[in-house]
Amino acid sequence: MNGLLGKLPSLNGLKAFEVSARHHSFTLAAEELGVTQGAVAQQVRGLEAELGVKLFERMPRSLVLTGEGRGYIADIRRAFEIIAQATGDLRPQPVRLTISTTPTFASKWLIPRLPDFTARHPDLDLHILATERMSGFQADGVDLAVRYGRPPFGPGLATELLFEQEIIAVCSPALLRDREPPKTSEELAGYVLLHDAHNSWPEFIDRHFGGAAQASYKGISFSQTSHAIEAAIAGQGIVLANRDFVAQDLAEGRLTQIIEGSLSGPSDFYLVWPRYRKSAALETVIAWMSEEARRK
Repeated sequence: MNGLLGKLPSLNGLKAFEVSARHHSFTLAAEELGVTQGAVAQQVRGLEAELGVKLFERMPRSLVLTGEGRGYIADIRRAFEIIAQATGDLRPQPVRLTISTTPTFASKWLIPRLPDFTARHPDLDLHILATERMSGFQADGVDLAVRYGRPPFGPGLATELLFEQEIIAVCSPALLRDREPPKTSEELAGYVLLHDAHNSWPEFIDRHFGGAAQASYKGISFSQTSHAIEAAIAGQGIVLANRDFVAQDLAEGRLTQIIEGSLSGPSDFYLVWPRYRKSAALETVIAWMSEEARRK
């Protein structure tokens, strides 16, 4: 090793040469390296003397590589690239893992919990792909998906129940400031009902109020459940939402359960991932999400 190092020219001289060749100027090279123009010129002269060849033709306004300089700079740049690559490979890189979810799951369940995850696992870089479209594990580079449904979800896919769908009726405490919670369908008709794409209100009313009783219900519809929940927080009406999605809002007093009882959804929330895909990062995320789901 000592014999090899003894054959190498000055690394500072090589660096000055590479930067000067790139800029065709000692002055610009000096600006990039943070030294004086004279220091760069001196390092290049020292390198030329050490090699016994002239690397630059000094022109009035620029530097021009000689034939020897052109051949030498190509090899020197490759050598620097190899050193940079080896150094980058030596440094630990964050592991990137893509999670596919619905926008409501992302905003109401996953995102509020991410600070805990990043604090515990700073070496993992999560990418949240939140869309109503069914993302593909291959086409979209998804490592783990949260699916609302019933297994099996497809051949070659592993699943784990995250939590069951428990639908409850909630509203802002401000909505109850001067009135009692509804006990009959007629009283419920005095409230604005906030709907999402699942439209669980007819079944909920039939289950807990014994039918509509000819009542005419006022309502506002939203394409996203998260928007209906935000409208409820703003005091605009009553929303039916998964208990897990509004647990933090209930705990912090932004929402209150206005009607006793709940409704089981037709499907539940599952973690889904390709059975063949095994990695420590994937196992870490699955274990963390499962732990969070059990923590009520």
